[in-house]
Amino acid sequence: MFKPRAIDSEPALYDAAVKILARRAHSVSDMKKALIRRTADESLIQKVLARLKQNGLIDDARYAKQFARQRTEIRHQGKFRVARELRARGVPDRHIESAVEAAAADSDEAAMIRQRIDRKLRLFRGEIDERKIASLYRTLLRAGFSSDTIRAELVRATKEALPEVEAPDEIE
Repeated sequence: MFKPRAIDSEPALYDAAVKILARRAHSVSDMKKALIRRTADESLIQKVLARLKQNGLIDDARYAKQFARQRTEIRHQGKFRVARELRARGVPDRHIESAVEAAAADSDEAAMIRQRIDRKLRLFRGEIDERKIASLYRTLLRAGFSSDTIRAELVRATKEALPEVEAPDEIE
């Protein structure tokens, strides 16, 4: 496996950090992990992180808002999944909550769920049975949507998808 060369000066480590940020945005925790791979000097890492924060190159609040907006608007993921992924990236909960709420305010969770359900129902072959509905439910849960909204939209979708049959007249 490729091991980057050890960096022993602050300017060189700062330049490496800027190159890392040029590829994509990182949380403070992600950046610290990336710098640890490049040097073992903890004080050097702290100096570079402080300088990056001072220059406005890394900011967990801005990163969380950008990440949440991108995941909800482009990938159509629910707020629970976005929050879980941000926690895994080391973003503090106070930033996660505000970013997820801001992204949720700009998007319609029920519409995203309906869109995913409609797409899946078109792909299903054969009769739509309880197993397929359960599979779809689990898929939507993993996507980070709330269970109450998923259930409501699944009921709506399956009622509309199945044709209603009139009951035969009672035999006398």
